[in-house]
Amino acid sequence: MRKICKKTIIILSAVFMAAGSFAQSSFSHISLVTFRSNLKYTIGEDSQAYTAERELLPFSINKYETTYTLWYSVRMKAEKIGYNFANPGQGGANGKRGAAPTDDDYAQPVTMINWYDAVVWCNALSELRGREPCYTYNGEVIRDSADTAACDLCVCDWECNGFRLPSEAEWEYAARRTRVGFQRGDLVSGQISDDAEEGLLYAWTSENTVTTHNVGTAGVPFEPGEQTFPATGNANAAGLYDMSGNVIEFCWDWFEDYTSENLYGPSVGFERVSRGGSWSEYTMFLYAGDRYSYDPNECYNYMGFRICCSAR
Repeated sequence: MRKICKKTIIILSAVFMAAGSFAQSSFSHISLVTFRSNLKYTIGEDSQAYTAERELLPFSINKYETTYTLWYSVRMKAEKIGYNFANPGQGGANGKRGAAPTDDDYAQPVTMINWYDAVVWCNALSELRGREPCYTYNGEVIRDSADTAACDLCVCDWECNGFRLPSEAEWEYAARRTRVGFQRGDLVSGQISDDAEEGLLYAWTSENTVTTHNVGTAGVPFEPGEQTFPATGNANAAGLYDMSGNVIEFCWDWFEDYTSENLYGPSVGFERVSRGGSWSEYTMFLYAGDRYSYDPNECYNYMGFRICCSAR
């Protein structure tokens, strides 16, 4: 990582501490970035042995990974109207499972949930916000993440206005989009040069941390144990934070080689796609074009997600 003198760290730390109450009170856990034009690109370019052309429909994606505060508040309300979650989640890598958010983890990404929990939670958020839920099975909105058979067989209505997981193609597009085109797929999201150390300014990885951090704080100089405030770090060129690093993020798609026929991946499969890498040494591939596959039952303290929705 770039060397920053101790005096600079102390000065910047003081600034962030002074702005702390403002940063916390003004932070919005949902802040969408919308893409409506220049929606054609090559998925897997510069990073995969196989690629495919993609032309997306307009969509919006959250600037931040889903925070524990947002997850918890929606889960509490959703359970009162009939939703069920197999895993209650926790704040970041070290939070207490199912506990109310604290000053330490309110802006940490939610972890220890699986893919099923994430899609059911997206339906709950949609319903609570007066939007049409995207995920259904046999025409019924899925509301129970423990019913894994229904979740595996559910379909996504890409035309409705509800919240959902991004497709893999949407996720990579958002990770690579710049003001004038696209960055290479073999760079950390937001990275400009080929200098590997520059990537550490945009991502919390096993090289610069041993845990999760508040969303949007990658690249912020601080002293160990000091509080950092969300959205004070470095975003990628599209204004999105933590597209590489912090926690790996669930996508909708079943994992399979790319083809040009199916914009949203195959209709059946064994493992779902996750993207972006994380702070953990188990997910050290952080490039914007890197991809992982996981059993949708798996949950770890380095796995989370961000929300997306169609934009018409």
